Amino acid sequence: MARIVLISDMTLMYNYHNFPLLDFLPCAPSSSVPGPVYRFLRGNEAAPMDNGEVKRSPYAIRKIEASLLRSYRREEVAVPYLGQLEKFIGDDTEVIGISTMDPLGFGPLTMSYAALFGYDGYAWVRREWEELLNRVNAARRGRKAKLIVGGPGVWEFTVAPDELDRFGIDYAVQGEIDDIAPDLFEQVADGSLDENTFTHGYVTYNDEFARIETKHERFITRRIGTRMYPALDDIPDIVRPSMKDLVEVMRGCGVGCDFCEVTLRPLRYYPLDKIKREVEVNVKGGGDHAWLHSDEIFAYMHGKRFEPNREALIDLFSYVMSIKGVAHTNPTHGRISIPAGYPELIGELARIMKAGPDNWIGVQVGLETGSERLARLHMPNKTLPLKVGPDGSWQEIVWRGVYNMNMHYWRPAFTVQVGQMGETDEDNWETVALINRLSASEVNGRPFEFTVTPMQNVPLGLIKSKKFSLLKLSKSQLAVYYASYRHLAKMAARDAYSEGSGNLIARLGASTLIRLGGWIVMKYIESICKKAGLDVEKVKEYGLNGRKAISAASQITRAS
Repeated sequence: MARIVLISDMTLMYNYHNFPLLDFLPCAPSSSVPGPVYRFLRGNEAAPMDNGEVKRSPYAIRKIEASLLRSYRREEVAVPYLGQLEKFIGDDTEVIGISTMDPLGFGPLTMSYAALFGYDGYAWVRREWEELLNRVNAARRGRKAKLIVGGPGVWEFTVAPDELDRFGIDYAVQGEIDDIAPDLFEQVADGSLDENTFTHGYVTYNDEFARIETKHERFITRRIGTRMYPALDDIPDIVRPSMKDLVEVMRGCGVGCDFCEVTLRPLRYYPLDKIKREVEVNVKGGGDHAWLHSDEIFAYMHGKRFEPNREALIDLFSYVMSIKGVAHTNPTHGRISIPAGYPELIGELARIMKAGPDNWIGVQVGLETGSERLARLHMPNKTLPLKVGPDGSWQEIVWRGVYNMNMHYWRPAFTVQVGQMGETDEDNWETVALINRLSASEVNGRPFEFTVTPMQNVPLGLIKSKKFSLLKLSKSQLAVYYASYRHLAKMAARDAYSEGSGNLIARLGASTLIRLGGWIVMKYIESICKKAGLDVEKVKEYGLNGRKAISAASQITRAS
């Protein structure tokens, strides 16, 4: 038995056939996606090791594991394979820690489906969470083990704290704790917190992003007035492989979008030798891919006005690709302005990463809106070092960015928002126009490759009341959803087989379901739109006006 047991939200443990966007499958309502279909599309769980622990685990778990091993012996800390969970929880177990992303189904994409499909039940992500908690609680029943949860999904318990009681969760832990995890786990086990380091309560932010602390006995966070984030030297290296060979290269962002808490975290850049050590852990575990995580890769050691540090970025990717055993690499997140204004840099990075027709470089990009007004209002720094106006309109910058990315075989995965503060119908139709223009565009005779996923901004009042049935999308918001899913259906039909993984039968089965599913979802959304009185023919043509792309005369030049 282990003193400390670390477990991940199960939806983060499947491979989803390595198909882009299938990772979002658990956000779908369980009433709309049948169980057999869901279980097939989610793919396989990470495999176990001979000792019953899981071979790969989400990066967040690996970081806490590494932190704990600074104070605990290896045999005292376990990250079990779920099928052998009971083997590790016994009378000697002191703390069980679970990391979660969207435990209650309150995340933006999950709530987007709630708004779109009008359901008042559970998404798969919540069903998986409850199944996991029931399993954990059965294993620890009658024993002393305390149960704590952490990770990005903890905010959901701040709006539904009754869920902590419902599942017997002792504490929800908020914030980065890489440097103080051993102290926290020991104090939770002993039932006494050091008030010089921790406090009972949670942190929220007001409209001006000012920090607000709320007292609550079931939450733990760092005490205000102490160091709120670990310094770079206090962040441990992972010691066992992570899911999808993920490693961090930096923390924080700094761009300053007013809807994103990440921008408040201090920027910390991992040095190359630290990145190498973690990549080598994954390679030793059988991986050949280095998935480089950041909240904004083009901000890596950036210059003034967020100018990209060309030398640092080239050194980073060159160094990673030079590590023995690494065959592929790609970043997780990046903004669109750098591809728009620095095509040569994108081309050089593509060459280093060996991008090509059979090796597209995927990266998530926060597009958020097609409206220049909303872009200026909520994310004025998103285009830096370019400026809306002198360097083109917001839509022109985005179009040029996608053109340059696709030219060099980068595929952006866009998110867009509906329900932003101050949004108008015209703003949403501008988003429709941008999606349509991108979808109808080509580079070198190839159609633009990108995905776009709409996200719903949901008032916290509705989340707290759990009256999801009151979520209503306006016609213009439905238009954004329909334009997005029309393009996704096109992408699924075009790329489902080539982007999948596994043997021939698995790839054929998954690709067929993905193609069919994309078409069915698109047609179902179309029926919802028609029922609401939306002119779907208008959506299909909006913004094109006989053009297949934004005029070449309006293309963006490099920022000076």
